[in-house]
Amino acid sequence: MPPWLEQFLPILILLAVVALVLWRLPKVEIDHSDAFRRRRFLNWLPLGLTYAFLYMGRYNLTVAKSAFAERGLMTNEDFGLIFMVGAWVYGIAFLINGPLCDRWGGRRTILVGTAGSAVANVLMGLVVVFDWTANLFPLYCVLFGINMYFQSFGAVSIVKVNAGWFHVRERGVLGGIFGILISLGIYFAFDWNGAILRATSVEWVFFAPAAIMVVFFVIDVFVIRDDPAGAGFENFDLGDATSGESEEPDGLAVVLRRMLSSRVILIIAAIEFCSGFLRNSTMQWGRIFSKQTGVTEDFIFANWGLMMCLAGILAGMFSGIISDYVFNSRRGPVAAILYAGLAVGTAAIFFALGSPAIGWALIFMQLCVIGVHGMLSGTASADFGGRKNAGVAVGLIDGCVYAGTGLQAVILGKVLPDGEAAKDPANWAIWPVVMMPLAVLGLFLALRIWNAKPKSQAAAAH
Repeated sequence: MPPWLEQFLPILILLAVVALVLWRLPKVEIDHSDAFRRRRFLNWLPLGLTYAFLYMGRYNLTVAKSAFAERGLMTNEDFGLIFMVGAWVYGIAFLINGPLCDRWGGRRTILVGTAGSAVANVLMGLVVVFDWTANLFPLYCVLFGINMYFQSFGAVSIVKVNAGWFHVRERGVLGGIFGILISLGIYFAFDWNGAILRATSVEWVFFAPAAIMVVFFVIDVFVIRDDPAGAGFENFDLGDATSGESEEPDGLAVVLRRMLSSRVILIIAAIEFCSGFLRNSTMQWGRIFSKQTGVTEDFIFANWGLMMCLAGILAGMFSGIISDYVFNSRRGPVAAILYAGLAVGTAAIFFALGSPAIGWALIFMQLCVIGVHGMLSGTASADFGGRKNAGVAVGLIDGCVYAGTGLQAVILGKVLPDGEAAKDPANWAIWPVVMMPLAVLGLFLALRIWNAKPKSQAAAAH
């Protein structure tokens, strides 16, 4: 068996088990024909894989960082600042891209985002090819920022399209699928890019994701449709916050006023700020920790992308199933349970520094945070924003995720050890100390929305 297939086999087996579990679950009370379900599957699968490969072209910078560091071209602080620029560009871009998604539709904006990210990744690769590395830091600040602007179309597009195909009662499982797609993207980003780096040279860590994105751009043109009517089926009442209203999106000022006056939306946005901080504090710096402390032969770190993918798949399906089948499609209880896990995981990291348990603690953190992200950014945003304004709602919430991402990048880039000091795991004790307040705050906020469920504007007015 080829080595790449041997590594990918556990993911295929787990996905097969997940598919079997979903097939055996009792159906929710939404009556869809078999033809509709098949067409819906053909709609979200390529869309979801496009999103996963956007991740491959987003976190490839983390993989390339180690190669640049070995050549003395990028310090931890440089990496943190570059990623901060990209993360905050991503977060601010929702003011433009959320409304564009609602006006143009998710199909068009996923195409724009995929094409733009592919071009940006090619340009980052050309910096290496033409040996412009003397100016690597300023060039990558600009190019990674451009990449992240186009990347920001991904989440708003996938939620916008899927919101038109899934009723609120079905979206918990959809949020689990969203978590699976994130997990596959992380696997592609770390393990596929890592294999590419070992087999070729660092520029291909940027060129290869760009090539795959071009392939999926072509597939999406022919397959993805914004709603069932676009594929020859009837649209139906989705049961979300804009059910019963016209399909014309509201103006940005109206939507922002509605979003910013919603206690639930604001709390979800604050929770997701904490999620962005914690997700990237562990996902990115965990890999760097392993390289700098010399524990790369550890099973977890040697299979970093694979282990995060498996954890994310389990988290996605756990959170989606209990949301729809245990908590009556409420997202708050799931987020609270997972944030309790994040608080425990952060404490475990502190005590596991320098021991083999550190890898397992980091993977547990990823399991919890991917589950939260799928429930809130991938599901609750569409529930409480409504389908017609899903772009702005997702943009607001996902923008907060990347505000948290940017903050952790600059803070940890400053306070974590570098050079010789980084070789001693004890010098990394500040790492979990910085994360703990965010884990506790996220848990407190998640408990505040335990009973929250969406109500349509028409129903509220009635």
